[in-house]
Amino acid sequence: MMELLWLIVAIPMASALMLAVLGSRCSRRVVTALGVSSIGVSAVITMLVAADFVSAPPAGHAYTEILWTWISVADFQPHIGFYLDALSLVMILVVTFVGFWIHLYSAEFMMHDEGYSRFFAYMNLFVASMLTLLLADNLLLLYLGWEGVGLCSYLLIGFWYRDPANGLAARKAFIVTRVGDTAMLLGLFLLFTSFGTMQIQDLMHRASEQWAVGSTLAVAAALLLLGGAVGKSAQLPLQVWLPDAMAGPTPTSALIHAATMVTAGVYVVARTHVLFALAPAAQLTVAAVGSATLLLAGCSALTQHDIKRVLAYSTVSQIGYMFLALGVGAWSAAIFHFMTHAFFKALLFLGAGAIIEALHDEHSIFRMGGLRKELPVAFWAFLIGGCSLAGLPFITAGFYSKDLIIWGAWSAEQGHPGFWIVGMIGALLTSLYTFRLIFRVFFGPLQTPVTKRPGYAMTVPLVMLAICAVVGGAVKEPLLEFLQLALPAMVEAGAVGMTETRSEVVATFALLIGLYVAYLFHWQKRSLAEAAVANPAGRVLHAWWFADWGFDWLYDTVLVQPFLWAARINKHDVIDKFFTGIARLTEASYRVLQLTQTGLVRWYAAGIAVGSVLFLALAVFS
Repeated sequence: MMELLWLIVAIPMASALMLAVLGSRCSRRVVTALGVSSIGVSAVITMLVAADFVSAPPAGHAYTEILWTWISVADFQPHIGFYLDALSLVMILVVTFVGFWIHLYSAEFMMHDEGYSRFFAYMNLFVASMLTLLLADNLLLLYLGWEGVGLCSYLLIGFWYRDPANGLAARKAFIVTRVGDTAMLLGLFLLFTSFGTMQIQDLMHRASEQWAVGSTLAVAAALLLLGGAVGKSAQLPLQVWLPDAMAGPTPTSALIHAATMVTAGVYVVARTHVLFALAPAAQLTVAAVGSATLLLAGCSALTQHDIKRVLAYSTVSQIGYMFLALGVGAWSAAIFHFMTHAFFKALLFLGAGAIIEALHDEHSIFRMGGLRKELPVAFWAFLIGGCSLAGLPFITAGFYSKDLIIWGAWSAEQGHPGFWIVGMIGALLTSLYTFRLIFRVFFGPLQTPVTKRPGYAMTVPLVMLAICAVVGGAVKEPLLEFLQLALPAMVEAGAVGMTETRSEVVATFALLIGLYVAYLFHWQKRSLAEAAVANPAGRVLHAWWFADWGFDWLYDTVLVQPFLWAARINKHDVIDKFFTGIARLTEASYRVLQLTQTGLVRWYAAGIAVGSVLFLALAVFS
């Protein structure tokens, strides 16, 4: 079955092409069949490939499939080829499985949109690009998928382009992520010039042989790759694009946050873990970036009133946990949390979409309330997803993955008690903003009447993802063992005064404290929350966190406005004046030469005679 690996990418890609070319001429039923079934077939093939991979000896093997040579210039001959190992297999399983349920949900959610076929063309291309990124056996093909998801995010965030705000959000996402992409491209150039190949496995092998631990080139290459990962995964300081990306349709948000785009950075760092192991300073930077991001995003999530923006900041924070795990050397824990996060974050976004549609496009959590009985399926889906996000002990998948990261932050070889404390504060913040959201949306008096309820195509994905958000933690041990075929096991440095059980107990207390504070301020005594914001200090802090800690203002002041000022000064383009001058000189020369075209033969004969005399004079006297 592993010979079918290429079909996992080819089927969504072919469907995207067909929908882009013929979609406007097809009925919505045909568009749905193409758009949804292509991802479903890809998911089935992925499962068959996974079964074959797991059963095939020897243990720890990898499978490479070369389709054709892409470029052939001297010794530079990158392939269109796919590389399957434990890491890429887990990633594509999650992408195709979660992606299928999101596509099925979209069939109902987007049914009456005029851009229905265009939406599925973009979504299928999004999945195909992500799969290309995950399966690429060389960095050039990986970069093609990398830019593909960037393009699709732009197209989908600005899907409703008639609203200028949506176009602005799409451009913001595209430009900000280009900053990270530039850093990554420089990293690829550095690696190629150092080792003469783009094959990922060859690169990692040669790097471990030729670069010493802590060498300048290893640190530079790792930091440049980290720059790309920071942009795609919306980590500090390039996190500003993701909250505004909520302008796109809700299924798009679910796909970006759960299965594509923002997890690409996590994958690249994990895939090049050998390089980061050679650059301890860069690996420590990964942990530091993740730690800072999870705290800042968690605080911002506490202040948002748009239900999707709360979830967006939640994603930024949870990706921060994954970066923290990668930075301390808990590689498998990061991928495990990627898997559980895909389940519960897709569930939360799809649940939010059902709520928004039921309330006639209402987004503010302060104009919701009392929906527990009005939308029971959305309530239970949201409650399960929220509990998994907050890490409710023993019965949710998020508990097992996030607590494993927090424990690794202390006990891993690169771990430190400071990282553990950050993880615990993050757990407290996560519990607080999650249950704030749940209490505001589903409890208290009904404020906005329900005008529509989700049908089967939206309900079934919610149920399936809710089940995964509960039982996903059961695969912890076999998954971690399986991932060690591709990733190094976490090396424990000796956690003095702390055990994993004690860490889990503290995390549980953090969850309960956050739950109680959210209950007190956002259900029992909501006046307390209003009083806290009305306080001068509270008002300033609330505004600061609400504005993403002032990052948008900073970038606008330091980068955007100076650029616009320079553009206004140079609106007539000084460089163009030089070329315009050449054009004007040429035109003037033409006007002068035009005077010689009189049509009188005697003037032409005289001109020839004078020219001949001058030529002969030059020849004789030179």
